[in-house]
Amino acid sequence: MQHSEFKIGGIFGCDGRLWRCTDIGTRTIVAIRIDRVEVGGSPALRRTLSGVEAEAEGWFSGPHYAVVESVFDENDIEGCAPGPGEEDA
Repeated sequence: MQHSEFKIGGIFGCDGRLWRCTDIGTRTIVAIRIDRVEVGGSPALRRTLSGVEAEAEGWFSGPHYAVVESVFDENDIEGCAPGPGEEDA
């Protein structure tokens, strides 16, 4: 994908994972992972949720997001592809 193809709230794939764009910088994209999420602070409380479960529990509500935001630079962006239903958006 090109930097100009990203939009806030848009879904894209990268490295076999699905992401939702949360911010667009001059040369970077910030996103949250939405296909699988690890939640809970301590190892005893840690659990893995599917994207559907995490969405239902409000983990993707934001900003401010309760899950980690990841930064994609120019090199990362080259390996991204539009997510399901985003090709024509």
